[in-house]
This record gives sequence, structure tokens and C-alpha cells, in this order.
Amino acid sequence: MVSRIRRRTFLAGLGGLTAFARTAPTAWGLSPAPPADSWPQFRRDPRLTGVAAGPLPPVLREIWSYEAGEAIDSSAAIVSGVVYVGCRAGQLLALDLAKGTLRFKYEAGAEIGESSPAVAEGVVYLGDLSGVVHAVSAGDGARKWTLKLGKEIKASPVVSAGKVIIGSYDQHLYAIDTRTGALAWKVEAEGPVHATAAVAGGVAFVTGCDERLRAIRIADGQQAYEVSSGAYTAASPALADGRAHYGTFDNQVLGVDLDAKRIAWRYEHPVRKFPFYSSAALADGLVVLGGRDKIVHALAAKTGQERWSFTTQARIDSSPAVASGRIYVGGNDGRLYVLDLETGAKVQEWNSGSPLAASPAIAEGRLVIGSADGRLSCLGA
Repeated sequence: MVSRIRRRTFLAGLGGLTAFARTAPTAWGLSPAPPADSWPQFRRDPRLTGVAAGPLPPVLREIWSYEAGEAIDSSAAIVSGVVYVGCRAGQLLALDLAKGTLRFKYEAGAEIGESSPAVAEGVVYLGDLSGVVHAVSAGDGARKWTLKLGKEIKASPVVSAGKVIIGSYDQHLYAIDTRTGALAWKVEAEGPVHATAAVAGGVAFVTGCDERLRAIRIADGQQAYEVSSGAYTAASPALADGRAHYGTFDNQVLGVDLDAKRIAWRYEHPVRKFPFYSSAALADGLVVLGGRDKIVHALAAKTGQERWSFTTQARIDSSPAVASGRIYVGGNDGRLYVLDLETGAKVQEWNSGSPLAASPAIAEGRLVIGSADGRLSCLGA
């Protein structure tokens, strides 16, 4: 089933919005929680909040590193003591979280860019830059199925209701049956679908290069509504309390009220006008994200007002992770910054020696992040 989406669908879909609007306030608790102390997908949970289940040690040190050979733009997944990550060498790597030893290496046959693995029910899902979605056994790396899409995939998969939800640069958002790899539906946008979809209450929310936030029903692929972002958007939306939060290439961060279907607030730095590529983390009433202005911004989730900011030495495309009152985020200056969530004060800084565009994954007391020189590093006590 293919849905052709135009701006007029916002009005055409109004008749189907009433039921969604009535259920939306209670829908945010319906997305299944990730397994305890794991990081099974990009931003950890289907709402893309970037919040870890367990703590990290007060001071981090590098425990092990693995040389992948080429750049790692993909953010890791961590499930049951195993780290899964894609790399530009065209491989999905599975490594032991405790020691960094290789469990298996799956050959995708094409480079893997920013698409980050999602692990669900013993299967790893991932997209590559040739446009292929892969389903791989999490235990031994055996191929389950593949599906070729139209163009490269930079979005990360999200698994919900027996479907893999993933976007492609062929201007479609896809839903694929997790068991068979058969296409369930696809929705056509008016620009590449770069961002990862956030999921809550049976609805996929996806930002787009066509300047819109769309709400797509996972059951049938029909669009419930859309909200104009007013700008090209590569960052993924993070969902909490009936709102979506994301930055744009028009140098703004938006808080979108999903019940009212309108933008509740806009934030723009008063001086530095740079795009936002980093996806936000949501914790303790704050929206935290990095900017290409070299700044980590913390905004009040209700109003969009700045609570604090922290200046680094290079742009930040990495998406922050939160664990026990601290922010962890990589920078293109090669540093992993550890900041106090409440104040923005720097707690620690670790230098990888190479740009960190990938986002940190946190589970079982350890943090894993890949770098531009192809090194995957594990930090802990």
C-alpha cells in the first residue's frame, strides 16, 4: 500500500484526528519499555529520549577499544552483554561488552553510515548506504532476510507492533514485517527521510527534509496529521508529555504540541545562528542537544527557554545520552563531554583523538561510542 502525501492531507485527515486527540494524553505510556539496563536502538527507546536505565561510574576510563578499519558513524546498540554497531567497512560488528572481543562480523555488502542497529527478539535490524535493510541473528550473525529499498538509508530502524519502521533517501517511510521481510506499507514524503521515526501510542512521528513533522499510523500506514516545521530537518524527534522536540537547519529548536498539532515554542540562540543536526535527549524537564554552533544547549521542555549552555571546541552532531544526572555527548573536536544535567558544568572530558559524530550508548555500567578513525571505544570503571 502506498500513500501519496501532500500538504492538503493535513486538512483531509482532520476527520480521523478526533479519536487520536482523545487518546493521545494516555498514549505515551503504550510504547514497550526496552529490556532492563540495555540500549537496544538509536536513542535507547522508541520515543528517542536518550535516557539510560542504569548509572555510569563517577569517573570514566577506556576499558577497551576495537579497530573497525573505517569510520563508525553508526551508534551502538547494547543488549545482553553484546555491543552491535555498523561501520563504513560494510560490516555489522558484534562485540563482547565486557572484553571487546569479536563475537561475529556480518558482511552487509555496502557501507553502513549513520543507520544504527535495533535489536528485538533476538534479531538485529540495520540499513546500509546501498538502500538495503538487513535482519540478522543477534546470536551468530546469520542473515534472516534483506529488503532492497530505492536509495541509501541513513535513518535507524525502530521496531514496533511486528514491524520495522525505517526511512530512506528515496523519499519514503517504510514498514517491514519483522518475520518475513515483506513490505507492510510505505508512505511517500516530498523529500529524503533522513531522521529516525519516534514511536508512541501506535503512531510513528517522523521529521523530514520536506520541512514537516508527520504522524503516521503504524497499523495501516495512513497519515493522521502533519505539522509544518518551516525548515529542513535532519534531527529525529524526541517525545515526552505529548510533545515532540527537535532542531532544524534554520537554526531553531522546536517544541511541537502533538495534541494541539501546532508549534508550542521555538528557540534560537540570540547570537550564534547555526543548524541543529544532533537529536535531543529529554530528562528532568530539559531538552538537551548539541548544535553546529559548538554549543550544548539545555532548554526548558515547557517553554523552550535556555536553562544553560556549554561551549565546546567544534560542532556537535552527536546526540546526547543521559545517565544518573549527567549528560554524555561527543564532539567533532574528538572529545566526549560529561556535563552535569542540572547546571551544565563540565564533570569530565575524554579525548578520543578523532571526531565523534556517532552518539553514545549506555548500558550495564559502560558507555560505547565510535569515532571517525574507525575505533570503537568502551568506557567504564
